[in-house]
Amino acid sequence: MNSVLHHRGRSGSRTLLLTTAAVPLTGWAVHAVALHKRLAATRKDPLTGLLRRDAYTARARRVLARHGDSVTVVMVDADHFKAVNDTMGHPAGDVVLAAFGARLTAWAGPRAAHGRLGGDEFAVVLALPADRRAQRLQQLVRMLHTPVVLDDGRTVTVAASVGAATPDALGTRDLTALQRAADAALYDGKHSGRAVLATSMHTTVPSVNGRRAGRPGTAVWGRAA
Repeated sequence: MNSVLHHRGRSGSRTLLLTTAAVPLTGWAVHAVALHKRLAATRKDPLTGLLRRDAYTARARRVLARHGDSVTVVMVDADHFKAVNDTMGHPAGDVVLAAFGARLTAWAGPRAAHGRLGGDEFAVVLALPADRRAQRLQQLVRMLHTPVVLDDGRTVTVAASVGAATPDALGTRDLTALQRAADAALYDGKHSGRAVLATSMHTTVPSVNGRRAGRPGTAVWGRAA
């Protein structure tokens, strides 16, 4: 009898100990979730939902390490964006940027790295096989040239310049080098309604006002309708 009571007493003590210990653990779990949400908010641009530069860079490098030569690095600039802000107002410009962010995310998928690098400058790094590259870049150009409808019913005509670079074409998996080449290719086709794929020539293009100027004679895909 005494042994039974003693056993029950020990069991009750363990139960009380576990219950007591669970209280601070539960509080810490709630704190951890809140902390994770705050950290996620600092990693993402609140307007577009895309990653900020540092978070994008880290994810882009992981995509490159995982997929190697099958990766495509894409740079995007919104065309005539200042005119949208000047003629339709900054709220309209914000809607356009948010639409671009949503379209880039939908186009590249959840496993890609999507980033907003500046005001109207975006980057995407994704696994994209060579035999699908042209078709997918054409699709992106069409998506980014689709008009944006504002909440008040007004329609904004939008456009974007797109440049892309691949490790297999340039012989490097360095993210910085690929982005610079893609940026140079972008400026090769600025306002053309086409996606331009970088060649080795784009790795030697000098910088102009902090951006790299493109050269003619490169592959262009996807004239917007």
